[in-house]
Amino acid sequence: MENTIEQIREDALAELANASSVDEIKALSVKYVGRKGRITLFLRNISSLPKELRPSAGQEANLIKQLVEERIKEALQRIEGSDLNSTDYIDVSLPGRAAIPGILHPISQINQQISNIFKRLGFDIAEGPEIETDYYNFEALNFPKNHPARDMQDTFFVSDDIVLRTHTSPLQIRIMEKKHPPIRVIMPGKVYRCDSDLTHTPMFHQVEGLVVDKNIGFSDLKGVLTTLVHQIFDEEISLRFRPSFFPFTEPSAEVDILCVICRGKGCRVCSQTGWLEVLGSGMVHPAVFENVNYDTSQYSGFAFGMGVERIAMLKYGIDDLRKFFENDFRFLRQF
Repeated sequence: MENTIEQIREDALAELANASSVDEIKALSVKYVGRKGRITLFLRNISSLPKELRPSAGQEANLIKQLVEERIKEALQRIEGSDLNSTDYIDVSLPGRAAIPGILHPISQINQQISNIFKRLGFDIAEGPEIETDYYNFEALNFPKNHPARDMQDTFFVSDDIVLRTHTSPLQIRIMEKKHPPIRVIMPGKVYRCDSDLTHTPMFHQVEGLVVDKNIGFSDLKGVLTTLVHQIFDEEISLRFRPSFFPFTEPSAEVDILCVICRGKGCRVCSQTGWLEVLGSGMVHPAVFENVNYDTSQYSGFAFGMGVERIAMLKYGIDDLRKFFENDFRFLRQF
């Protein structure tokens, strides 16, 4: 009987040493110390031994059972703690995961393109606050208080005298207050209006420009804006200057280009007209110069403003402005 329990011990330790998985170790635990395990059965059969052998055989069997249980725990810890079963195990045979390179948002791309065109034309670039006073956003630009012209721009009012700027034109006043002519500058940035549809969003990007010097005429305005349109699109693009009204310019003109969606046939984007407005422009109103103490007998100038999203829609043939802000990677990755 002593040789039998010793044989059980040797078999158990040998099999545990060769076990390579948790399942194998659990199976060996059942085989040796389970309810019907070899050591358990040995202990149950001790009563069949002669009386003088029972104490030593029982003691030996219990020691072996304790030893096997300890080795089972050690084997489980060894397997569970090994690299082969670790949660942070890296299989070096798997193919690598390529990093997706970041790209500029299409609005940022168009913004940079417009800025680069004007830099080549000798313009500076200026930035200013997005939260403005009523004076800079309206009054200094010839929008008197309670004047109907303010209805042209649906406004987010922070308080009676503070607004989210409706255009980047307030920078024109800020720049002219600090600098004497000649001035040649563009002002890109975010602006805010209470408007949302296929071609408008409450927040959008705008680029405005200002040129002030002696002997500046409407022909200079047409030359700069025609160059801009041709460089953004191509020299074959059709454009027109259409008389319009802006409180801070006189005379004023809208610049339209042929609708790139319908090619002039009429669609929902161009409101069935075949043309799309891309920017507003005009000669700076004398009242604006008077607000910054410029001598209107010596200096003249022109100003213009365009929505960057509108330019992007036309350049890429997109029929819904809101797609730029939906964060759909399938859409953005095309650019």
